[in-house]
Amino acid sequence: MSRYDSAQTSGNRPTSTPAPRRTILLLLTALSVLPINIYLPALPNIAATFQADFAVVNLSIAGYAVINALTEIVAGAMSDRYGRRPVALIAVSIFIVASIGCALAPNIGIFLLFRVMQASIAACFCAALVAIKETAGERGAANRIGYAAMGWAIAPMLAPSFGGVLDEVLGWRAIFLALALLGAAILVMSMRELKETAGLASRPRGNYFASYRQLLSSSRFWAYTLCMACSTGTLYVFLGGASMAVSSSLGGSSAKLGFFMGMIPAGFILGSYLAARLGGKSLSTTLVIARLSTCIGLLLGLTLSISGVTHVLAFFGPCMFIGIGNGLTFPAANLGVMSVRADLAGTAAGLAAAMSIAGAALIASIAGLFLREAGAVPTLFVMLLTSASLALSAALLAALVDRRLACRVPDGQPFKSGSGG
Repeated sequence: MSRYDSAQTSGNRPTSTPAPRRTILLLLTALSVLPINIYLPALPNIAATFQADFAVVNLSIAGYAVINALTEIVAGAMSDRYGRRPVALIAVSIFIVASIGCALAPNIGIFLLFRVMQASIAACFCAALVAIKETAGERGAANRIGYAAMGWAIAPMLAPSFGGVLDEVLGWRAIFLALALLGAAILVMSMRELKETAGLASRPRGNYFASYRQLLSSSRFWAYTLCMACSTGTLYVFLGGASMAVSSSLGGSSAKLGFFMGMIPAGFILGSYLAARLGGKSLSTTLVIARLSTCIGLLLGLTLSISGVTHVLAFFGPCMFIGIGNGLTFPAANLGVMSVRADLAGTAAGLAAAMSIAGAALIASIAGLFLREAGAVPTLFVMLLTSASLALSAALLAALVDRRLACRVPDGQPFKSGSGG
């Protein structure tokens, strides 16, 4: 176990810096997820405009995802060294330029270039998340992140519908102009209301690789990050296999499928609300509760499917616990990784987010090898339960690490598992 696991700094308490208003932090985080899928309904029209193969246009999704992950890694570390405010302002500025570039792009190459530039907005996720932690304290941060996560879930839920309406009424370029205008409005608000929360004295020294090495040598960082990765992996497995598993029982209706799949983000919103209400509990305890709820729900679904129950709610009802569990997991796991080293909170948030996405994609890819037959509901539940069980194991590991750290007294004060480490 690394000595960095037990680092205790004043970062675990609210700073004396005036706290940014909750609204601007929520808007920054919502903006960081809004561009991911808002333009998806317009992909066919974009392909037609540029007379490009749909597979080429589809690169805008994969390219965005890759740059998004890289941005989170780099931006998190930069926010620790240069402050949350400048990183957020620069990210929004690049996003505005990139959105205008997408709207005015004359060919597919230019469009793809500006589309991946839009991923710079991912930096706002880390900056806002750490700002919440630094101005609210651990218990207050768990509450605020829980409520904020409800907004983050709603944004991608509504984005495709909003983008589809703009595409039909004004054309696909209007989607990116709307994003530019929204970015400009948030930039103006940020310049006025976003206060710096990172103290100069606590900023890390040394090179970036040393910071990453310090975090990666922490068993606590790994436990919370693995829990996030496996939790997200469970969601990815569901998204990749749900349509194949139940399309026949829905008569091939995309509308019905979309309606029932909406139960999962609805569950996430409920879980985020519960996370806010459970803000007084230790982080690892909240994680164990979250992962147990998901495993119990999926075990119920597996039992029903093996018993021959084919009603659509017998599938989506248990799967709703994926959303509930992830809504509970998100605030606790992120606070857990940010509490490993208070002076590396941004670096930890960005690195953990990127590792979670990569780990989840790997889990979904492996599960996809077993999900090749339509209607294989029991097989899908086995894959979901496997990933959820791995997340539960990581949550139990986090609880064990926190308990061990609680027995260590590095500076004469007892360690509190819910407030750092």
